[in-house]
Amino acid sequence: MTEDEAAPAGGSTEAVAVFNDVANLDAAVEALQAAGFGKGDFSLLATEAAVQSKLGHRYERVQELEDDPGAPRVAYRTIAAVNDTDNLVIGSLTFLPTVLAAGTVVASAGIVAAAITGTALAGATLGTILTRWLDQHHAEHLQEQLDHGGLLLWVRTPTEEREQQALRILMEHSGRDVHLHRLPAERGEPSGPSVP
Repeated sequence: MTEDEAAPAGGSTEAVAVFNDVANLDAAVEALQAAGFGKGDFSLLATEAAVQSKLGHRYERVQELEDDPGAPRVAYRTIAAVNDTDNLVIGSLTFLPTVLAAGTVVASAGIVAAAITGTALAGATLGTILTRWLDQHHAEHLQEQLDHGGLLLWVRTPTEEREQQALRILMEHSGRDVHLHRLPAERGEPSGPSVP
């Protein structure tokens, strides 16, 4: 969808870009945050399994989903934020049920539980175990997108000034297919769990 093929009035606008690597993606988001965009303004494409489940089909290239308002999303998290998960998890046994409820652990729940038990006997903290698992899960999610053509980032742009800022910053940080599109009114907010 181009800007001229905008969604019905009442929807919000967002900038879209695809990145060839995590470093440029993170740099773009950092620059956008420095320009005043909030953490809730960014979202990434959800896992391939989530896309197939929601849309009923697989995709070959992330570019196919750039302007699809139905494409499932997850909140954007920097590598630093993923590494900071350790601070949130240490001493909190409530995190594992949250991860399970978010659908990030299905068949592997037994593997995680076994790792927790085995590593706990060796003296590691629950936080360290889950952080390592989440780091690996996050890396696999990003690699999955790279294998399909790049890292797809959406940035909410509520004003014309924000639109222009976002486009400029995304292009300055090697974003490809950088453009704006409008979303239907019900799609205005990024949704989904923050753990990819």
